[in-house]
Amino acid sequence: MDLSELDRDSTGRCRLKSPVPAVCRKEPCILGVDEAGRGPVLGPMVYAICYCPLSRLADLEALKVADSKTLSESERDRLFVKMQEDGDFVGWALDVLSPNLISTSMLGRVKYNLNSLSHDTATGLVQFALDQGVKVAQVFVDTVGLPDTYQERLQQRFPGIEVTVKAKADALYPVVSAASICAKVARDQAVKNWHFVEKLQGLDADYGSGYPNDPKTKAWLRKHVEPVFGFPQFVRFSWRTAQSILEKEAEGVMWEDSLTGDQEGPGRITSYFSEGARVRPRLPHRYFQERGLESATTL
Repeated sequence: MDLSELDRDSTGRCRLKSPVPAVCRKEPCILGVDEAGRGPVLGPMVYAICYCPLSRLADLEALKVADSKTLSESERDRLFVKMQEDGDFVGWALDVLSPNLISTSMLGRVKYNLNSLSHDTATGLVQFALDQGVKVAQVFVDTVGLPDTYQERLQQRFPGIEVTVKAKADALYPVVSAASICAKVARDQAVKNWHFVEKLQGLDADYGSGYPNDPKTKAWLRKHVEPVFGFPQFVRFSWRTAQSILEKEAEGVMWEDSLTGDQEGPGRITSYFSEGARVRPRLPHRYFQERGLESATTL
């Protein structure tokens, strides 16, 4: 799996895909959606789709695909290679979302939470398959949030497709299991071969599971926090665990507001009708404040 695009720019996202099997452009297909790395404080989150013709679903099941969490790393790698070898009827695509993208989305002026990011990424991958000419007839998704609400949203987005959203779908539907294997293999490779652009002294590659409650992961975070610049891009700095360490280990920063001078509170209502009423600056609408937009005085 070629993740060189992520190596070149580990601040955004990258998309990988297999060739589309010719049969998938001719026959109705089943498509599964799953993710890997939603919870860790370290490394990217990966969303993946896997698809095959409904007529070849039994062949996909014969590969003995299973929920990636129940498989060892070597078993996942072996099954992914097998799916690539069966590229005459199995296709896949995935999005790798960097830690920086996840955190800046969650902490931006306009909040974009992890559920919304997950839903939009999954929707984008289904649309990508359709744009590639895959004749998607059925979609099975491992839920994020309430399955009924998520299913209704996807069904409205893709009215001509039968959509099923379930909890633990990766253990119920082989096509979702196959997607989970693709996602997990990609995340494991991205984490193992992560290109640190920061010049870290004494970089320790043993950071445990990467989950926030892992003592080894917490120790790694404390060791590699820079007092001024914070964490390397490998860290999701929006996670509460990372924020707590920043508050304790890093230097405090005082940000100056764009507005200067004394910020007085509202005066009495009668003051606005008196002869000596104060001249107060008129603040822009909240929409413009949140986005840092200012009126242009010259063009």
